[in-house]
Amino acid sequence: MFDLQYHWYRITPLHLLLLPLSGLFRALVVLRRTLYRGRILSGTKLAVPVIVVGNISAGGTGKTPLTLALAQQLIQCGRHPLIVSRGHGGSAQQPQHVAANSNAQQVGDEPLLMARRNLCPVWIGKDRVAVAQAALQAHPQCNVVLCDDGLQHYRLQRDVEIAVIDGTRGFGNGFMLPAGPLREPVSRLQTVDAIVVNGGEASTGQYAMRLSGEIFYSLLDPGKTATAAELCKLRCHAVAGIGHPQRYFRHLTSLGLNAAEHAFPDHHPYRAADLSFADCDAILLTEKDAVKCNAFADKRYWVLRVEAQIDPALTDHILRKIAHHGSETA
Repeated sequence: MFDLQYHWYRITPLHLLLLPLSGLFRALVVLRRTLYRGRILSGTKLAVPVIVVGNISAGGTGKTPLTLALAQQLIQCGRHPLIVSRGHGGSAQQPQHVAANSNAQQVGDEPLLMARRNLCPVWIGKDRVAVAQAALQAHPQCNVVLCDDGLQHYRLQRDVEIAVIDGTRGFGNGFMLPAGPLREPVSRLQTVDAIVVNGGEASTGQYAMRLSGEIFYSLLDPGKTATAAELCKLRCHAVAGIGHPQRYFRHLTSLGLNAAEHAFPDHHPYRAADLSFADCDAILLTEKDAVKCNAFADKRYWVLRVEAQIDPALTDHILRKIAHHGSETA
């Protein structure tokens, strides 16, 4: 199977074909942003502050765990957040609320994961402006919007832009799509309000983040849990259909688990046949994958819940920024 991501983290002969396309993509990205900054293309400002969590590179960097962590901290600070997402991997186009029992094929795996955390309302749809407006009308108590993966959605004006960087993979070969993983030039980071580094070392002015999780819960019975020490006695298979599967596999290894590793494409729509492993006592899933396996799961399915641990100074910085909601943003 052809894997374009393989070429994002090295230089190969294929780049003779990909680099001209990257040059065109870069020109279009810069033009689009210039049109919005120059107000030739107009954006919409909401009645409440908007915090965008995104990245400048394709693939998983930890945006969803960070969004959940920020929602939790905003709640602790007396705010009432609302999460808005595109719903990648789902078929829904129009604005709609995501419930704990929603169908992942319709609403997307990450929104369903966030809805099941039961922190605040989660809404999805293709047009994030329309989604946020519909959600605020349905939930008038919400006084701040968290937009998961919306850094390039300029139609939705924002008070705070947070860019998440993978501290391990960085920016790959440094090229724009499709020759590399970049959605926008690295220079875009000079204009965001906060840079969060997931794993690795955070530089001065950046905020550190790490993902932690040690306890697994049964997919069939979430009240039933197991430690890595208990599971390591079993024949385990680890499954990851996320943006960066190796991060999950390395985490399992750090917990002392020696599992057979199975990487799937991001947002993969699982079927029972995909996970019919021989000599298997336990199937270890990410939360994002687990929401798509309820229909055929059995007692072997265990889910690792992870939490984003972030620098408290990030929340303080955000609260200062959104206190000035109403000022001009770019």
